[in-house]
Amino acid sequence: MNHLPEPAPVVRLPDGTYTYADHLPAPIQPAAVPQVVHQHIHQAPPDRTVQRIALGSGIGAGAVAAGVYFGPLLVGALTAIAANLALLAFLAAVLSWGVVSVVRSVGGPDGKAAAKSLAKTCKRRR
Repeated sequence: MNHLPEPAPVVRLPDGTYTYADHLPAPIQPAAVPQVVHQHIHQAPPDRTVQRIALGSGIGAGAVAAGVYFGPLLVGALTAIAANLALLAFLAAVLSWGVVSVVRSVGGPDGKAAAKSLAKTCKRRR
């Protein structure tokens, strides 16, 4: 029972020297024909413009990794902030409308005057 690997075969080259067969250069591969792939827009690969600019200017792999990681993270954070601000603006509009409506209905002539001044104040803040 032999557990040793098989020795590599030795071949004689045309110039008369000997070499191992596994050290021979790889045979020349024929040139591949470019393949045309038709893709729809939703199947297209993501845009790599930032990565290409970073690599082309010699910034390095750290900048590329940061762009790949923090780019989508920044978009997600900005989207969350925008959603929160939109919700707060909607809430402020509803509350101010409610306050003006209550003051108008409860107050009589003094309430209507107060509602008008409150409505003007709210319009100035926007």
